[in-house]
Amino acid sequence: MTDPGMSEELRELRSRVRQFVDEEVIPAEAALAADGPGGPLMRSLQASAKAQALWALGLPEEIGGGGLPFMPYVYVNEVIGRSEFAIEALGTAQTQDSLMLHLFASPSQRERFLLPLVNGDILPSVGMTEPEVAGSDPTQVRTTAHFDGEEWILNGHKWFTTGADRAAFTTVFARTDPEADRYRQFSMIIVPTDTPGYEIVRVIPTMGSTSGHHCEIRLTNVRVPAENLLGDRGDGFVIAQKRLGPGRIFHCMRWLGQAQRAFELMCAHALRRQAFGSPLAEKGAVQTFIADSAAEIQATRLMTLDAARALDAGREARVEISLIKFYGAQMLHNVIDRAIQVHGALGVSADTPLEKMYRDARYGRIYDGPDEVHRMVVAQRLLRDYARGAPWS
Repeated sequence: MTDPGMSEELRELRSRVRQFVDEEVIPAEAALAADGPGGPLMRSLQASAKAQALWALGLPEEIGGGGLPFMPYVYVNEVIGRSEFAIEALGTAQTQDSLMLHLFASPSQRERFLLPLVNGDILPSVGMTEPEVAGSDPTQVRTTAHFDGEEWILNGHKWFTTGADRAAFTTVFARTDPEADRYRQFSMIIVPTDTPGYEIVRVIPTMGSTSGHHCEIRLTNVRVPAENLLGDRGDGFVIAQKRLGPGRIFHCMRWLGQAQRAFELMCAHALRRQAFGSPLAEKGAVQTFIADSAAEIQATRLMTLDAARALDAGREARVEISLIKFYGAQMLHNVIDRAIQVHGALGVSADTPLEKMYRDARYGRIYDGPDEVHRMVVAQRLLRDYARGAPWS
């Protein structure tokens, strides 16, 4: 799918990215899964992306990225989403963390963490969620960071710290000022994963797999220098929101890429599979699956682009982003589910990517804020505006 607002140059770039994903990444998916993350095959794909000037497209040129502005990068994310391996192959897996560091890192932090991160030499992780408290309410976070005048001393228990087992550092969301205002009690602190007291307890099995690298970690009297504070003390929520807002839009655009791939698989199978004397494509139920999926994909796409434009224009866009977060996650589930149904037994086998896509889609309704919280945000903000005599336009 394209958009009349895209320039010819952007169309050409999207076409090149899609060609890379479809011709180099997707044919290698089975081998990449067996090879493991960061293996020689992935390194080869990353080198190919760099050689084709497709590496880290959404990051500023001054830190080693492709310099693509926000809105064009949103469009590119749609085709990157066609394969779960493409974000690593194209250097976009670290985009949220790289942009966060670009905004808030000190010169020494940029040199030590940001530049190697953008180049793909190291990987990041973020420690927000904790098993003892509801992840949907970060004001309950119990991890503490005490400043002794020279160092931060961290103690806490995190989980779903994705990629911590591969990461060079974890940016830890910790309570630094318990007496401050509710949203000024927290800070972000960069903790190298080889720091004494940093322990990876386990990689958490999820949906029958550990491939997501969702880690449980413990921090026991972990000491890092004062200079590892990211941004200002008490800015934890500000930094987290700056990271999550664009990230949710990137997620939703990649979900569209996944949904479009599932849709293509569904249509192709419906055309070639015969049942009861005719192709599945001629069955009314299958035609309904295809029509409903097309409608939901297009609706989600337009909503996501609208949210991206609002954010790009400098608006907070909280309603728009929350809308696409819960609507897009449900759309992704629906489309993949229908594609599996059309494939029948084949759809739940590992002979197509659908069963893995289906498992991964289920996470979408939880991470970066569960659907219920985003629905609450939408309703509360719209009702607040109506109460003030300013209905939603």
